[in-house]
Amino acid sequence: MKNIAVVLAGGVGERCGLGAPKQFFKVAGKTVIEHTVDVFQNNRHIDEIALVINAMFQREIQDMVTRNKWSKVKKILLGGKERYESSLAAINAYDMYPDCNLIFHDAVRPLLDDRIIDDIVAALDRYQAIDVAVPATDTIIQVDADGQFIENIPNRRLLRRGQTPQAFRQKTIREAYEIALKDPDFVSSDDCGTVVKYLPQVKVYVVRGEESNMKLTYKEDSYLLDKLFQLRSTSVRDDADLTVLKGKVLAVFGGNSGIGAEIMKKAESFGGIAYSFSRSTTGTDIADRSSVKACLEKIASEQGHIDYVVNSAAILVREPLVTMDENVLSTMIRTNYDGMVNIAVESFPYLKQSHGQLLLYTSSSYTRGRALYSIYSSTKAAVVNFMQALAQEWDADGIRVNVMNPERTKTPMRLQNFGNEPEGTLLDAATVADASLKTLISDLTGQVFDVRIKK
Repeated sequence: MKNIAVVLAGGVGERCGLGAPKQFFKVAGKTVIEHTVDVFQNNRHIDEIALVINAMFQREIQDMVTRNKWSKVKKILLGGKERYESSLAAINAYDMYPDCNLIFHDAVRPLLDDRIIDDIVAALDRYQAIDVAVPATDTIIQVDADGQFIENIPNRRLLRRGQTPQAFRQKTIREAYEIALKDPDFVSSDDCGTVVKYLPQVKVYVVRGEESNMKLTYKEDSYLLDKLFQLRSTSVRDDADLTVLKGKVLAVFGGNSGIGAEIMKKAESFGGIAYSFSRSTTGTDIADRSSVKACLEKIASEQGHIDYVVNSAAILVREPLVTMDENVLSTMIRTNYDGMVNIAVESFPYLKQSHGQLLLYTSSSYTRGRALYSIYSSTKAAVVNFMQALAQEWDADGIRVNVMNPERTKTPMRLQNFGNEPEGTLLDAATVADASLKTLISDLTGQVFDVRIKK
């Protein structure tokens, strides 16, 4: 039974005040609709994608499909003025597959996660109609016709706030609309509402949503969406094939120990050509741009190109800010921040040529400053912000930029600052290296990739 994602992108964004349709608002390196379609493109349960769009934006959407290599996008359909008309466009387009599953999703909900999609697909094995919703956390009041006085206060425990996706067997949603369109008083709020009203015998199962699965509706939502993308992380796909590293050229700054050294070892085991640079082994100071430039020129002169640039170099000193030695303070900032900027600037022409990737590293402290970590955690927060900006700036040049966010990892730097810690509480550096290489060979950009200890 085919699972077909229908991305509804026919709106013109009149309420949003962003100066363009909200599905084209850029966040974390891509437009909102690109983030949304990427989720379905990368989900293993989705067989096909249909985009329902406004006729004015056919060229832009077609360019996106080509640029993003969305192999699952099989149909680009024109929607109508009303939302239900866009749903009907997809329903009609799949009349030849009455038993397929249609999974309708708002293009302007780009933070949809795989868990919701997986739960929907599992539920469709048992039910003909699925909604996604989250519990109502506020008290809901029902007012009179004039909107001035409370008439009823429903039991909040029974209330939910609807989201998308909403999913149906094609023949079920088709039948609901066939009946609805014969009703002269038909008013559509959403597709599940149509089924509930016109096919009351069909039970609509509710899948748990997520608060982060928000809809971009008003201009103020764009600021929240920006922040949620900054804090959002994803996991690396375990099935990535590292044999594609054969012949690929990597520059690894900080490759002498810890995660960087493990990246070198694993990349070379798969036939990659890896160059390591560090202060201790090659005299490389990433805070000095000319030093970074010389490293990359050396690789280019020997190999002719550079596919990936990895910066795992960082300095951590745990100490109260006011007692920290001025030289130590300066070195941390120059290495952790200036060094990252220097590597990015000098890598650009090589990565543009190869359509390669720049990979950076943050830590769990990037979401919240911590005592004794003021400089380290603030520079690691800057890494995420920097990555998101570059992913957007460099997207047109075919360069991907991502960040790894490993859990506490057993490295010489951590041992120096924390001493010996209980076995089983730290990630192995080789595990982080494996996830890093799988990220390098992915097509994703503008993402924070979590690496966690498997329970």
